[in-house]
Amino acid sequence: MSLLLKIDRYLRRTNMSRTQFGRLAVNDPRLVTDMVRGRVIGPAVAARITRFIDGTEA
Repeated sequence: MSLLLKIDRYLRRTNMSRTQFGRLAVNDPRLVTDMVRGRVIGPAVAARITRFIDGTEA
């Protein structure tokens, strides 16, 4: 599953905005919108996002 799809599913489940997610996950409110527009993120940021999602769903 792509990271963007994982984020989208998380946002739907939690009713969280893209801005709030980016701010909480990696301190970047434009993260998700930029990813949708083609921004490529590095492995360190991807790991932080995954840890955030996994940590809040535990």
